[in-house]
Amino acid sequence: MSSPQLLAELADVLSRGKFDDVDESQIETFLSILSSGVILVTPSKSFKVISEDPDDDVVLSTAYQGGATHIVSGDRHLLDLGEFKGIRIVTVKKMFELLLESRHDE
Repeated sequence: MSSPQLLAELADVLSRGKFDDVDESQIETFLSILSSGVILVTPSKSFKVISEDPDDDVVLSTAYQGGATHIVSGDRHLLDLGEFKGIRIVTVKKMFELLLESRHDE
């Protein structure tokens, strides 16, 4: 799940220098595929939790509004929370481990 705000932020991040090896058409294709495959949520509740980076609050609001069980992120501010209103905040590596564990439990 995502929100229009998060997709806009992703587009901004992907336009930064660290992604210079990815051309604009690849970014546009990726964002188009992503947009068509996610459930869009427009958060009606706004939280003010992360004073160091208020943009991260959109992630929390989107996850909460969408009923997420996990937020997968590499963002230090989010990861430092560990959990928000019952939503676990984990790294990609940790989420991968959790998914593997759940497959083994079946």
